[in-house]
Amino acid sequence: MNWDILFNMQKQLDSYIEENHNLQDRDLFQDKYLALLVELGELANETRCFKFWSNKSRSSLDVILEEYVDGIHFILSLGIVKGHTFTLVNLGSTELTETELFNKVFEHCVVFKNNPNQENYTRLFESYLVLGRKLGFKEEDVYQAYIKKNEVNYQRQNSGY
Repeated sequence: MNWDILFNMQKQLDSYIEENHNLQDRDLFQDKYLALLVELGELANETRCFKFWSNKSRSSLDVILEEYVDGIHFILSLGIVKGHTFTLVNLGSTELTETELFNKVFEHCVVFKNNPNQENYTRLFESYLVLGRKLGFKEEDVYQAYIKKNEVNYQRQNSGY
């Protein structure tokens, strides 16, 4: 996937939101970091992978994909704030469970927050993509869902969300 396209789309959306809410002079890193953690939690909740005490089924793949793409938005946005980019090399495969992968992403989030350099950003991004692959998403699924959600985000901004 050409991540530059999504970075550019995200940069435009971020600028639009910052202008509409008069946030151009505000450092939003902490807010976007917390938003990513919240989205990651919402994603985990939809998969129900950690809910060993419940027999309720996980949400549909469409719902899980939409939550996953919310996380992509904030990962891209955090990279933009810190001036980072992302180029996928090769993810490989994993034997980790969904729960273990969620925990790994959370760990990479904390490491990136405490030391927001390019290397830690790449690790965070890659761990999130490995999670997405484990959840059953192909690159094209993620790309199309991102495009769709980006449009929704603009609509929300234009309707006073």
